[in-house]
Amino acid sequence: MKKIVIVGAVAGGATVASQIRYYDKEAQIVVFDQDDTMSYGACGMPYVIGGKISDPEHLIAATPDEFKTERNIDVFLKHRVTKINRQLKSVEVLNLETQQSFNESYDFLILSPGGTPIVPETPGMESATMFTLRNFNDMKKINHYLATEKPKSCVIVGAGFIGVEMAENLVEIGLNVSIVEKSPQVMNILDVDCSALVEKELSDHGVRIFKDNFITNVNDSKISLDSGETLEADFILMSIGVSPSTKLAKDAGLIIGDTGGIITNEFLQTNDSSIYTIGDAAENKDFITGDAKRVPLAWPAHRQAFIVAKHITGEQIPFKGLLGTAICKVFSLDVALTGLNEKTLKDSSFEFKTITQKSKSNAGYYPDHAKVYLKVHYDSLSRKVLGAQAVGGKGIDKRIDVLSTAIYAGLTVDDLQALELAYAPPYSSPKDPVNMVGYRAK
Repeated sequence: MKKIVIVGAVAGGATVASQIRYYDKEAQIVVFDQDDTMSYGACGMPYVIGGKISDPEHLIAATPDEFKTERNIDVFLKHRVTKINRQLKSVEVLNLETQQSFNESYDFLILSPGGTPIVPETPGMESATMFTLRNFNDMKKINHYLATEKPKSCVIVGAGFIGVEMAENLVEIGLNVSIVEKSPQVMNILDVDCSALVEKELSDHGVRIFKDNFITNVNDSKISLDSGETLEADFILMSIGVSPSTKLAKDAGLIIGDTGGIITNEFLQTNDSSIYTIGDAAENKDFITGDAKRVPLAWPAHRQAFIVAKHITGEQIPFKGLLGTAICKVFSLDVALTGLNEKTLKDSSFEFKTITQKSKSNAGYYPDHAKVYLKVHYDSLSRKVLGAQAVGGKGIDKRIDVLSTAIYAGLTVDDLQALELAYAPPYSSPKDPVNMVGYRAK
């Protein structure tokens, strides 16, 4: 009987535990997590804070009791794995409530430790009310603060996915919101023109944006910026990124890669074949270029969990790499991307061309339609689709999913003409915007 120990009980850890049990009814599975909540939908946290999801408990998919009774999986919350002994194939575990440590043996160890919010050292920050939003307890603290202190204003540091989603949700519950972003654009993973559409949407909803800027000093509610401007806010939300939690792996001699994640092979094994890594801390490869890549999003964690579960239970299914497909809501806009962006392509050896398509989401004569801004990059020689971005009021998820599939399948930009996509006036046009990209490509 195999014994599998899993570190982390959120998206990757809880999923891999369940999937191993699905394929192996006899394996002993033990899960440790230092937090007091497991298997919750972290992506839904901004929408709990914004009131769109009324009950935080709705985010929780399972409890330790349910895992034990329904799946015969042992989950220990408030337990931190502090050391890996690779020679003895055991981990040292600290019970955070009793402060007692014990050892747990394993045949296979799966690391799904997630990441830690990056909080830069800033003079005076200790005088401010400051939050990060990384786990369920962070969300509860923010909700409690909003309910009890009734703040009127917030400065969000960082204009990535969480930053812009939180800007929307805080504005919609009545706060004045400013964003401070060190890069020259919001959502710097986007091409500049797509980013500009997001910035306009934020500005149109009253969000003040300070690009090419960072906080130099904090004095209670007064926040000084590198540009010389001073902002005032009741609290700060730090949302500049996540550092993969790799100390446990480093201390055990596992190899850390260029992205800061733990290097894994096509089966998510580390340099120790009995230890796997999935989720935010795992470094894999880019699907298109083969370069090192780390994508701290839910889809990779769930896919990697399946690959590991299959591998441990005897079936080798290789992980083919990451496209970084993602989408987020910014007020009335949906913003999505997949594959390589313009900056990455320019920095690489690709010769590429770009088609920008401005369309309506569906038939213009149908009363419910919106603008779609679609941008597709393709290889000048092979004509394979390399990347895409889409911004608009509706139907953005459909287009980016089609283009993600096209990249995965190795389709060319010309193949987009021939895709037989669903059409009726409420949904699209006889020639979908994706088709139009194919027709217009030269």
